Amino acid sequence: MSIITTTTTGINIFDRLAEFGAATVYEANGQRDAVDPAIKPLDPRSRIAGRAVTVELEPGDNWFIHLALLEAGEGDILVVDAKGYTEAGPWGDVLTLAAQERGLAGLVIDGAVRDSQDIITAGFPVFTRGVCIRKTTKVQQGRINIPVTVGGVLINPGDVLVGDADGLVRIHVEDLATALASSEARLAKEDAMRDAIRAGGTTLDLLGLPRP
Repeated sequence: MSIITTTTTGINIFDRLAEFGAATVYEANGQRDAVDPAIKPLDPRSRIAGRAVTVELEPGDNWFIHLALLEAGEGDILVVDAKGYTEAGPWGDVLTLAAQERGLAGLVIDGAVRDSQDIITAGFPVFTRGVCIRKTTKVQQGRINIPVTVGGVLINPGDVLVGDADGLVRIHVEDLATALASSEARLAKEDAMRDAIRAGGTTLDLLGLPRP
């Protein structure tokens, strides 16, 4: 399924979702499909939003990451199901450079990476369960662009991920327009609450909470 990536006013949808942030998008989109918070950005300043290109790996092997990278392009997020295995790092600085050259928006891996400081210095957003210096083999077959489970959430090829220091959330591609509109509305509501608080209002009154 193709995705319309800009609004009628020319705003890039993925850029806008990244601006909203994962927490706002999660709340606005029905409070569902939050990825396990153990999968964190190497650099807490990272923000990502983009389409998922998925790959399933055998633990301790990275052959199919190299193949999957050829299926990903500008603005995509490579989503790797490494079965939560953190005793080897199938992604490092060389793959980071290759991903940047292809214009990828980032990496999400339910596993580990290595060369973490080089990745941060490169400015490439990586969300990972762990960091490990141990190397991997390149002999085990995986699968590309299939549904994978990462951080307890089923992610299909073409689904959208939004991530930052607060976490990661998945959006079904068919829910993208609704998620964008709901996030816009939630942000406007929160801005109005901030204005009311600055004017002397209380969070109790604004949220309709009782005073015991």
